[in-house]
Amino acid sequence: MSIRAYDRDQLRSQYRAAQPFPHVCIDDFLDLEFAKTVAAAYPSFEEAERLGFKFNFVNEQRKVQVTDVSKFPPPVKELHDLLASPAFLDDLSYITGIPKLLADSELIGGGMHVTGAGGRLDVHVDFNYVEERQLHRRLNVLVYLNPVWEPEWAGNIELWDRDVKHRAHAFTPKLGRCVLFETSEISYHGVAPLKCPPEVSRFSFATYYYTREAPPTWTGRTHSTVFRARPDEKLRGLLLMPAEKVKREWRHRLGQARRQLKNWIVR
Repeated sequence: MSIRAYDRDQLRSQYRAAQPFPHVCIDDFLDLEFAKTVAAAYPSFEEAERLGFKFNFVNEQRKVQVTDVSKFPPPVKELHDLLASPAFLDDLSYITGIPKLLADSELIGGGMHVTGAGGRLDVHVDFNYVEERQLHRRLNVLVYLNPVWEPEWAGNIELWDRDVKHRAHAFTPKLGRCVLFETSEISYHGVAPLKCPPEVSRFSFATYYYTREAPPTWTGRTHSTVFRARPDEKLRGLLLMPAEKVKREWRHRLGQARRQLKNWIVR
């Protein structure tokens, strides 16, 4: 098996008792040789730029995501298929208590993530709804694929409290580690700015899960990704993030207008 055996009952207990929101960190999630094979198949940062989309915004910098499954190397495609398999979905539902979980065939925001030196991902909660498919986002699963990652390189996945005042956990992105957590209005998380050498990139695979049914806490309010500044980032919080938010909103509105115009022309 490429995913190692795990104790569903133990993970279920850990997940539900976790603070500041339901989550669990699973070390040695992948068979070691399989994890090494997947990591070795990952593209360099420069190659990833040719394959996918590069983020270079205030909130998300020097990160490339490749969501097109047809561009995945075979070992990465195998990992993708395992994480979308009915057996794994059944385990996730048991562990989290979320019934009828659906894997995302389009990998919106997911897939291969390659982050270069100096990259960062500000603390945020994720978008909560895919309007086009009427799907509620419920769960994040992140698998890390770095055979070597030194502590001084930072780049940890951080989980924060609901007020983004206290960092509750920081997990090193080491080879074969899996972090899964509930997507909610308080699941603030981010990636600490990378301090690795220029020739090193941070590798991870991300996949998100949905339900057609709304979560119990659903208020009917949809939102895109919501970013917050860390306590020591006053300038970002007061100036840079608000400016970036305005730019994002204008880009979103412009995209909507273009799609509407395209649909009108087609008709």
